[in-house]
Amino acid sequence: MALVKPHGKKKKLMPLLLEGAALAKELKKAKTLKQLKISSRETADLVMMGIGAFTPLTGFMGKKDWKGVCSDKFKLADGTFWPVPVTLSCSKEFAASLKKNEEICLVDEEAGTIMATMKVAEKYEMTKADKEHECKMIFRTNDVAGHPGVQKVMGQPDINLGGPVKVLSEAHFPETFKGIYMKPVETRKMFEEKGWSTIAAFQTRNPMHRSHEYLAKIAIETMDGVLIHQILGKLKEGDIPADVRADAINTLMDKYFVKDSSIQCGYPMEMRYAGPREALLHALFRQNFGCSHLIVGRDHAGVGDYYGPFDAQKIFDDIPKGALETQPLKIDHTFYCFKCDGMASMRTCPHSKEDRLMLSGTKLRKMLSEGENVPDHFSRPEVLEILKKYYAGLTEKVEIKLHSHAEGTHTEKK
Repeated sequence: MALVKPHGKKKKLMPLLLEGAALAKELKKAKTLKQLKISSRETADLVMMGIGAFTPLTGFMGKKDWKGVCSDKFKLADGTFWPVPVTLSCSKEFAASLKKNEEICLVDEEAGTIMATMKVAEKYEMTKADKEHECKMIFRTNDVAGHPGVQKVMGQPDINLGGPVKVLSEAHFPETFKGIYMKPVETRKMFEEKGWSTIAAFQTRNPMHRSHEYLAKIAIETMDGVLIHQILGKLKEGDIPADVRADAINTLMDKYFVKDSSIQCGYPMEMRYAGPREALLHALFRQNFGCSHLIVGRDHAGVGDYYGPFDAQKIFDDIPKGALETQPLKIDHTFYCFKCDGMASMRTCPHSKEDRLMLSGTKLRKMLSEGENVPDHFSRPEVLEILKKYYAGLTEKVEIKLHSHAEGTHTEKK
């Protein structure tokens, strides 16, 4: 059997990253163009387009694309299925200075890296009502105070620019995440070399505890292998950094997974925390990476209590038939059951909640950050050691900072 085809009508990867002489020529031109500083999310989206993970997008979305994606039809203007907006914003002043089809240079606001050139085919205003509509459709809430995705959308400048891009950089990802960061062409090649055709992607922004391990092993039981695919873009405060996660996941795979049954790698997107809509996007770009399935468990890509625990599973039943080749592998809430004496789910365990140890990444982070003892069966001991070391390092940094501050205050009083 062959791998799933990339998303879109052409059924082939469409990376937008230039190389060699074409890259050198475009970089030279980019330095002569008007510069627009872009956010970390927009930078990450450019890299996703650059490596072909966002195939078949050719650039940032125009008004018709935005409108179609934000509707309950989940479609770009040309009819292609797409569940979450990929947009670029700028100030009214910058937009007013641009002519139609003018080329501009996009620069990462944090690193100052020239990321891309863009032909501005369209500029359209995003009123407060437009932003609220996007939030309501994509995040199912307009709660600016509590939802990180809503905060970002409502905080964006008031004009969106649409048009094709030529991507000139992969930002810091190849260097920062050497050995983890992979492009779709690389994962596809790896799957083909292994003879895999059925691959389940396991999405994670957390180190894997026992419940995550169980989900991945359910997939391995029925498929050729699993891709443990962690997010490398910027996360919300309190999430564990990617290098620590990678170390923990590698340790888990080495000690508790059959060799060659799993691969760990990462992708450069930022989380939207869009729950059900983001689950669809996760399946879409996993199709480009070559995965036939996406593991969708409890509260996939959620945050707080904005989504029902299995809304991200249900939404796959609401999209048009054939919209995605990559299918959801829906798994019920999993936990450790003391009476079953092992991992189980709501579908397999007949016992009461008093017999179950409920597992979550949020709960684990809270226990570790507050120095609490983690119950047996929550996580593998080797993984816990890595995480405890990370949190101990954080505590030391805080103590050193407080100590230095206290010394500075004392000196000033002298």
